Order: sequence, then C-alpha cells, then structure tokens
Amino acid sequence: MKNLVEELKWRGLYADSMPGTEEQLLKEVTTAYIGFDPTADSLHIGSMVQIILLIHLNRTGHKAIALVGGATGMIGDPSGKSDERNLLNEETLAKNVAGIKSVLSRFLDFNSNEPNAPIMVNNYDWMKEFSFIDFAREVGKRITVNYMMAKDSVKKRINGEGEGMSFTEFTYQLIQGYDFYHLYKNHNCLLQMGGSDQWGNITTGTELVRRMGGENAKAFALTTPLITKADGSKFGKSEGGNVWLDADKTSVYKFYQFWVNTTDVDAEKYIKIFTFLSKEEIEDLTEKHKEAPHLRLLQKRLAEEITVMVHSAADLDNAIKASNILFGNATADDLKQLDEATFLEVFDGVPQAEISRAEIEIGINIVDVLNEKTGFFKSNGEARRALTANSISVNREKVKEDFILSEKDLINDQFILLQSGKKNYFVVRVIGLQYEIC
Repeated sequence: MKNLVEELKWRGLYADSMPGTEEQLLKEVTTAYIGFDPTADSLHIGSMVQIILLIHLNRTGHKAIALVGGATGMIGDPSGKSDERNLLNEETLAKNVAGIKSVLSRFLDFNSNEPNAPIMVNNYDWMKEFSFIDFAREVGKRITVNYMMAKDSVKKRINGEGEGMSFTEFTYQLIQGYDFYHLYKNHNCLLQMGGSDQWGNITTGTELVRRMGGENAKAFALTTPLITKADGSKFGKSEGGNVWLDADKTSVYKFYQFWVNTTDVDAEKYIKIFTFLSKEEIEDLTEKHKEAPHLRLLQKRLAEEITVMVHSAADLDNAIKASNILFGNATADDLKQLDEATFLEVFDGVPQAEISRAEIEIGINIVDVLNEKTGFFKSNGEARRALTANSISVNREKVKEDFILSEKDLINDQFILLQSGKKNYFVVRVIGLQYEIC
C-alpha cells in the first residue's frame, strides 16, 4: 500500500498527526473523513486542500468520507474567529448544504462500485433527533470543561480576543467530536483529517471515540498546514474576494488568471499541493522554469492542471483564448468566440461608451467613433494622427482613416473593441430597444 503520509509530506500537505496514524494507514484499508461546514452555497479554493486530501486518500486505496455539516453549520465553528458567527436560517442552510454536495460530487465519485468508494454524509441526519438532555448525558458527560477550555480556539476567545464565546459555540467541538464517534460506530472510521486550525476539534473527537467506543476503540488524527502566500498574506482571495469553485461565482477566466498570476515562489509550492503531477514531473518542470522564468512554465502548468480539475478541458481552452485576447496575438475571430460573460470579465474596468444600433446600421466613420461618439480621443485631429501612425485596431485588426464601423463588426451582436497601441483598450456597447443592456 502506498505511503499516504510520505506522499503528503513531500507535497507540503502534512502538518501533524497523532502517534500511530502513519502505521495505521500502512497496515490496512482505513476509513477517514473530513468535514465541510456549509457557511456558503459553494466552496472556494481554500477548501481545495481538503478535497485534494480526500482524493489522495482514495487513490492510495483508503476509503474517504466527505461530511457536510448540516448540524454543525447551525452552530458555527469558533476556530480562528474572534467574534461570534451569525446563525444561518434553515432555508439558507439547506441551500448551502445542497451547493456543497454538488461541488464535492465533481471531485469524488460517490456512485462508484469500488470497494473503497467514497461516501458523503450529513451530520444533521443523526443530530436532528438528539435531544439536549440525551446529548448532555451521553456526550457532555465524557469530556470535562477543563479539557475543552484548554483548546486554543476557546482560550483565545475567553481571554479577551473579541466578544467572548457563547455556550452555543462552546459546544461546537463536542458536536464535531460526536460526528467522529458516530462515523466510527457506523462506518468503522478511524481517522479524522482537516486543516491545522482544526486540531483541537479533531483531538476532542479522538478522545470521545476512545471514551465512548469501549476498551479497544482507537482513533487517529492528521492535519494539513494552512496555506499562505510567499508574503505571508492569506491564500484563496483575489482583489474581488474569494476565488470560488463554481463558475457562476468566479468565472473560469478569473479562476485561471488567479493561478497564472502567482509568484514564482508560490507556484513552486502550489504545484505540489494543487496538482497530482509526480515528483519527477514537478522537479523537471521546476528546473525548466528556473532556466527561463519569463516563460512562466510553472504558473501555466499549475493553472492548466487545476482549471481542468475544477472545471473542464473545454473551459480551460476558453480561458486560454480569453487570456490571449489581452496578452497574446488574438484575432477578431478569437474575440467573436467569447461569450458575453467572458468578454465582460476580460475587459472589466476598461472604459466604455454606448452607440445606438440605428447609427451602426447606417455605418459610422472610425474618426467619429474615436472622438465624437466615444471620447476615446480628445479630438478628430488626434484620432487621425493615431490612424496615420497605424496604431488603431478594431477587434484586434488594424484600420485606416476610411474604415466604416458597421453591424458586421459586432462581437456577440453588441460589443466592439477599440485599441490604441498595445495596452489602451476601449469597449463600445451597441444599444437599441431590442438589445437594451442594463
């Protein structure tokens, strides 16, 4: 059996584990789980580490359980938080649970017939009938307040960081701990995994398994490091916020660009963590990158691998085409292949002006377009000088002073891209009653 811990260590995916964890994984097929709390209706790239961990577990012959926290999501994990989370209502929670299940199903085949096929569970299914008195007697009796108070996530809040901790959040580690016991009892789950910030919650779970599971009960823990950027800042966010795993929240183009724009230092680290390339492939690629860093071989391969994993090969091709619009030798035909959403993503922040469809149907001289109709240039004279210098393009094709803009030049029947020199862009939006864009 392949050594999972060894694999995780060279990839930078290993932070800590309880004694005996590696030996257990080498001894026999082991069932392990990771929990995902439904704080949103999707997952962002910060969750990719745990998803990839489950995939590695499955690939090395072990059985993976993905737990969606329908119950724990009602409480809110205090780990790493200085203030109380806002409690979600049932409607929002149900939507979030469904969204997370949908995301996880893209990475793990829960319908597989393999002996170690992964499964998905929701802790609300076993917590919904648990009365408070039963929980207090059966679970609360097993763990002392002293033990719970010793956890870093609790100590920081009680010692004055933020507004303290409610009893609701204080019980979180007991509920998560009971999850481990439930999975141990019903699925022979022996290992819980998660980020290093979950160590306190996870070890509470191992303790509950030992105290509730009988004399021979055993349980193990393994954590991954929290991923950061080379400058120490938080990983997983772009200028627009979280980088999500759903295209309707973060477009494939922006997702691809996030990885392409990583620094050399980060790319060398991330390609081990976020891809399944072999050690030999990564070492070879790293050497080639160092010989010609301007080619950004590491960043491009990283972006390609993870974009295909999260989205698809076709989505990757479209993202590369979109990138070439700005940074490559794209043609008018390439532009016209972009859908509206991707076009707007590529040219987000570029100045825009509107022209009526009636004018386009008649045809407009390029000089009028550049000055009077859009304000791209301050005067007709300035526009003519740029045209004479052959520095004006319409949809990436050079034009002269006699060029007439017409309907045949429209991208998606509504856009025209003007360009002066290499980097100055301007988007013309064609509007009319039939095609009104709000």
